[in-house]
Amino acid sequence: MSSAPKSFYLTTPIYYVNDAPHIGHAYTTVAGDLLTRWHRQKGESVWYLTGTDEHGQKVMRTAEANNTPPQQWCDRLVEEAWKPVWKHLEIAHDDFVSVTYGASGSTRDRTIRCTSEITARTGFPTIAHLTCVGSTKSEISLILDQYSAAGITSILALRGDPQGGPRAPWVMTENGFNHSDELVSLAREKGFEVGVAAFPDGHPASDGDFLKDIDVLLEKERRGATFATTQFFFDINKYNELVERLRDRGSNLDVYPGVLPITNVAQLTRMAELSGTPIPNEVHARISPVENDPHKVRAIGIEIATELCAKLLSHGVPGIHFYTMNSALSTLEIVKRIGLR
Repeated sequence: MSSAPKSFYLTTPIYYVNDAPHIGHAYTTVAGDLLTRWHRQKGESVWYLTGTDEHGQKVMRTAEANNTPPQQWCDRLVEEAWKPVWKHLEIAHDDFVSVTYGASGSTRDRTIRCTSEITARTGFPTIAHLTCVGSTKSEISLILDQYSAAGITSILALRGDPQGGPRAPWVMTENGFNHSDELVSLAREKGFEVGVAAFPDGHPASDGDFLKDIDVLLEKERRGATFATTQFFFDINKYNELVERLRDRGSNLDVYPGVLPITNVAQLTRMAELSGTPIPNEVHARISPVENDPHKVRAIGIEIATELCAKLLSHGVPGIHFYTMNSALSTLEIVKRIGLR
């Protein structure tokens, strides 16, 4: 008789405190989040509990009891949390890791730190996402300098989504950039390899004008972009049309198709609505009957993504960019099925 899944209870201090913030906040949050995701990926039941300010004070006292400065103690926690993640992903077999911004640029500082940590701790090729949201030109220039100092050489230059989501009106930050092609120019001036976004089903703000999307991509290439990663899609014909239109106009951009393994139907629906990506009827027909069974959703999601990847590889794509959505198990299984590992 099999035993019930083991539960792990992890706590972290909250960010909102009455007194001056202490070093335990950000570090224990990162460590706790990574450990939680790690155990969930192994199929274990994990509860991630957010505590109060006193937990951060306990971190301080524990560090002192071990004769270690608090920041060094918390750095050690984070380093230990990373180890099983890298081992599990076998990340050295992949071409690169890309680290995203949060919605509306909400996790800018965390992106900078995380991307820098990956590069410093693993030496692994890391592409840092960078958006125009919420930053002035001088701030973006400083971020690029920080990336360069950390050994990061590739940037994915994006306009980014406004506060209300991809379909909300765009409002430029004062003294900022209005279009991502300006960001491309700045990143190239600083010596970065630059990638951009492409949209097989059309950009949400282009109102169905696909030729406008092509013109935008060509302008970014003219300014120095050398590759593009696409929004996720399900219809390979849309990807092929995008690449063909670019080639007809003389483009040499490498266009990496974006593949999203379905693991959560509600998440898929929301992402499709925000991005304007249509979900084909055949995908609906396969996934809807099992939408309340996470294990069956994941299994069918793997099947759908594997079939799409096989078609893409047969068309000679330069590579595949997986949207793992913080869970690598499905992607690892897909990569195995298509013979890339």
